[in-house]
Amino acid sequence: MACVIQSGALVGVDGQSVQVEVDLLRRLPSVVIVGLPGGAVRESADRVRSALQEAGFEFPRKRVVVNLAPADLRKEGTAFDLPIAVGILAASGQVDEGRLEGTCFVGELSLEGQLRRINGALSLALMAQAQGLSRIVLPLECAPEAAVVEGLEVLGAETLEEVTAWLSGKGSLQAPGPPPPLVPNHGVDLREVRGQHRARRALEVAAAGGHNLLLMGPPGCGKTMLAARMPTVLPSLSFEEAVDITRIWSVAGALPPGEGLVRQRPFRAPHHSISAAGMGGSAHLRPGEVSLAHHGVLFLDELPEFHRPVLELLRQPLEAREIRVDRARGTVRFPASFSLVAAANPCPCGFAGHARRPCVCNPSAAERYRARLSGPLMDRIDLQVWVQPVDSDHLVSGRPGEDSASVRERVEAARDIQRARFGPEGPRSNAELGGDAIREAADPTAAATRLLQETLDSHALSARAWSRILKVARTIADLDAESRVGPAHILEASAYRAPLSGESGSPP
Repeated sequence: MACVIQSGALVGVDGQSVQVEVDLLRRLPSVVIVGLPGGAVRESADRVRSALQEAGFEFPRKRVVVNLAPADLRKEGTAFDLPIAVGILAASGQVDEGRLEGTCFVGELSLEGQLRRINGALSLALMAQAQGLSRIVLPLECAPEAAVVEGLEVLGAETLEEVTAWLSGKGSLQAPGPPPPLVPNHGVDLREVRGQHRARRALEVAAAGGHNLLLMGPPGCGKTMLAARMPTVLPSLSFEEAVDITRIWSVAGALPPGEGLVRQRPFRAPHHSISAAGMGGSAHLRPGEVSLAHHGVLFLDELPEFHRPVLELLRQPLEAREIRVDRARGTVRFPASFSLVAAANPCPCGFAGHARRPCVCNPSAAERYRARLSGPLMDRIDLQVWVQPVDSDHLVSGRPGEDSASVRERVEAARDIQRARFGPEGPRSNAELGGDAIREAADPTAAATRLLQETLDSHALSARAWSRILKVARTIADLDAESRVGPAHILEASAYRAPLSGESGSPP
């Protein structure tokens, strides 16, 4: 009779219940693994055999048949080593089966029986909880991230011998302590930025409404410095957001060893040579940069230098807040709700519009450089701000700017207004509004509506630009604690739309 061990597999960032069925047949000794196993799963036979023998157990001299059910779900990774080993020991009567009921086993085995960390431990723990299991046994290094799941007993082990001793009632496994508080440590602060009052204001508006931001200006004017401080003014991370981020990072293998919950919002800054697979998701259906930036900031420096397919790939997650990855191995959806902050020079030399340094690019070269950014992509960037170099007086003797904590207080107050307006089931920020909900939430005055229409006509802006201006204006009104959008809010929001409207890239 087959012995059944509860385990799990990863599908995107979610855990899928898998039953590891082990049967011993009176046939020539061999190990057969069925149920769509990947290469790493098929190789587990040799790892399990060596680990069992190192732990002092006898490997059955029979045909060992391992079925991973459901059989139509492809199984990848090394997390099935431990459940296969436990299943073989239970089927051969070498361990007691009493504690197998209601227990999920996941973990990779070394040849000497050590348990090694796996990816996606938090997702598998959430799956075990959803399946009604009472406990999960996994490598000790992965236990801190799984311990955040309430109502599930999490037990960590360092070796296979510890697991078998616990199954036989001759030993105990380690239960991790409670997760540490979500106290971020950014290491940078907005007070370090001298001058740049307009760019700082745009950063605050972007954070308050979850909007996307483009910083345009010559080299060395502080675009990267400003972008790096965007996470410091975003609202404090909630427990649910921390769980979402940790799940993604764990599945991608980006979570530091022994780390529990991610305690601060991500700031991802990929190089402009990144491929579309690296940005959106790999052939192995692992999350890309847009998902690793979930609930945080995706910073793209030198935006026109990115490959065109990579930039166009951003259009879907910027609208849908998720990305669909279609590869030969299947199709998955990854969450991708992030704030895009991009920086760009106005021309190849970078000095178009500079107050003191002339541009050496011919007009056609500058036009080709700006044409690398498509209109549909630019339409999806809510705030587009020109950043000028800071005067030497500000750099040498200027006082520090307002600190991040003070700005974050206003941002969180604006987010509180938005949460109260939309309710628990609605959008989390103004940037997620769509359709008629934009006009309803903004509720512009008659004067604001006339001004918005004049702006659209005079600048020949698209319908998407109209919605973006109205959403940004709604955020500015929230920062001012105003219930309706007025003309002043429309004026400021309109000023953030077209930094490239000047001749040869000069600021408007």
